[in-house]
Amino acid sequence: LCAQATGQAAKSARTVVIAGVPDGLLPDDVMTDILMIHFQMSKNNGGDVEEVKYPVMKKGVAYVTFEDQEVVESVLKKDEHRLEDRRLHRSYPLKVTRYCENVFSSVTSVLNMSIFKDQFVLEDLIQEFKQKSTALRFGPLESNGHISVQGSFPAINLLRDFLLLKAKSLPEKDKREDSKSRQNPRRRLQQRRPTTETSDSVHDADGGKQVVVLDTDVYHYMKYFFPWTFLASDGIVISGVTDGGITTVHIENTGSRSDRWALRVKEKIEKQSMELHNVLRKERIYFKDRFREEKWRCKWVCERLKLRYPSVLIIPYDTHIDVIGKSSETFEFTNEV
Repeated sequence: LCAQATGQAAKSARTVVIAGVPDGLLPDDVMTDILMIHFQMSKNNGGDVEEVKYPVMKKGVAYVTFEDQEVVESVLKKDEHRLEDRRLHRSYPLKVTRYCENVFSSVTSVLNMSIFKDQFVLEDLIQEFKQKSTALRFGPLESNGHISVQGSFPAINLLRDFLLLKAKSLPEKDKREDSKSRQNPRRRLQQRRPTTETSDSVHDADGGKQVVVLDTDVYHYMKYFFPWTFLASDGIVISGVTDGGITTVHIENTGSRSDRWALRVKEKIEKQSMELHNVLRKERIYFKDRFREEKWRCKWVCERLKLRYPSVLIIPYDTHIDVIGKSSETFEFTNEV
């Protein structure tokens, strides 16, 4: 079993994910052949290909496994991959990413920068954001002070911490003005759907109530495999509010313990979540149709396979099943399903 697990991890390290494969233009075996030729060519920084998995459950996606892990690094260094072949009418741009890379769906947030307009030049402040957060993509600054930002959850969280420091530097009167029309700087970044959380629900960092903002997938994984992390005890009450890809965890001290105890619980949750974020990967298995029998069969297969993958979390939905776990395990699990 140890040798098998080691082999699975090694295979995932030699695998890249290809997005942008033209779907439905050619028979699957022909497209597989074209992909193999592309990633074996030296002009594409390629090398010997062990396996090409196409099609997979996600349309326009393929997995390419190389015989040598060094080829993965070489392929990823190429600025642009374009799929070209005489059997295709034109070339198609491909996006190549590392399979074992931790890639949750990116988070999109809307920042309300109007609270800073009396103290900073907003354009200069946003430029400072861009220099500090090179992994994030910013939209245009709107006249009402709103700006959209997109990127990985850890990068968004770092930006949030930076915003909190900026907000703390504002005079108290500026923090109180227009509280109904402005986003409280101590709240989590505003998502596409409004949250029911109120601005009064977050106290000072040294107070009796703490807040941790988590990726929802990580939160579900922690709740299932590390439930004791969120168990209330010794006057500490822990609750979570999920809003799409973000879950806000509230930690409140209702007993006689020092307020520092709530802060320790917060730090423990943050540490656990970041450790998981570095190793977890999510795969999504879409149902081919919405017939009840097909859904039941897919869910049944997942439950049977889970006996061999005890550290994989399965979350069923009406249109798909999310599989969350370590990269090698989710890779093998979804292939078997």
